[in-house]
Amino acid sequence: MKFRITVALAAFFGYFSTVSAQQEWFKDIKLSGYVIGQYQYTSKENAAPKDNFSTRLVRLSIDGKLMNDFAYRVQAQLNGTPGSSSGPRIVDAFIEWQRYGFAKVKVGQFKRAFTFENPMNPIDQSFISYSQVISKLSGFEDRVGEHSSNGRDIGIQLQGDLLPNSKGRNLLHYQVALYNGQGTNMKDVNNSKDLIGGLWVCPIDGLRIGAFGWTGSYAHKNGTEVQSVARNRYAFSGEYKKDDWTLRTEYIHSQGKKFASNSSSDITVIDKDKADGWYVAGIAPVIKEVLHLKARYDVYRDEANWGSSKNMYEIGVDYIYKKKVKAQVHYIRVNERSTQQDYNMIDCQLSMRF
Repeated sequence: MKFRITVALAAFFGYFSTVSAQQEWFKDIKLSGYVIGQYQYTSKENAAPKDNFSTRLVRLSIDGKLMNDFAYRVQAQLNGTPGSSSGPRIVDAFIEWQRYGFAKVKVGQFKRAFTFENPMNPIDQSFISYSQVISKLSGFEDRVGEHSSNGRDIGIQLQGDLLPNSKGRNLLHYQVALYNGQGTNMKDVNNSKDLIGGLWVCPIDGLRIGAFGWTGSYAHKNGTEVQSVARNRYAFSGEYKKDDWTLRTEYIHSQGKKFASNSSSDITVIDKDKADGWYVAGIAPVIKEVLHLKARYDVYRDEANWGSSKNMYEIGVDYIYKKKVKAQVHYIRVNERSTQQDYNMIDCQLSMRF
């Protein structure tokens, strides 16, 4: 894998050396970011605290072009506890060759090529957070015991759009990527790589229907002993997004055991081999691009059965001021069958882009 990345980078920089020194290298440099503040209340028994103010996310990114063929991004997360896996850290650091729309090559650290919701900006995702199945089975707080990786990994990806119709809208998109499998800011541990791919069709304007696959493993290391667990997953996704309406649903199934904790030195494996989950979400405009009503049904089953399920029923409203500031309030009813608890949550968020 290191050899492949070295060859790719050598090709990139070899290309630069053939360009006239008079040509500007760096173009369209953009500094941007966002802040999300949060207040959350829960009626769950023995929860401490019952309510809490927090800074959910603070991120700063630099995007730009290298001449005309390459795009790059470096994004940092600034909030969190320093020194922890969820503390300040680099979340994106990649370069992508974009000369041809049908075959773009990305190298570095970036979102895994898995599901529709994973690549979405947290503000645009529009609910209390990413759905449970995305968080647990797309590499956020992954069930296998991986450190918090925000759906990202280190690797190389090929993606592209194909079959443009008479109006120039592409009917087919594909993406395939090879990753370390260890999440963000981590070298490989078990010398095995994760292969993830996706394919979706866009039969009518605003509609896309996709399928994804993931095969690989994740490892912990204690001294010289390395222990790995499999990650074999598939997902089916559908989304209709047009005229400020959004309807989206996804199902993910996972096969593979998990570690007892997300400590990288804990090699204790729990024999729970299957998990799955799904969600159905809808966003309806009351005032286009300003005021919306939202609802989501969100299910995650850690052992792929109803006895291990956590079900969340969510309704909410948001207000967007000049596309830069967004306020949203959600009510969530939670049913945890594994703990036999039912409780309520209220979530309020204020976000700002700059």
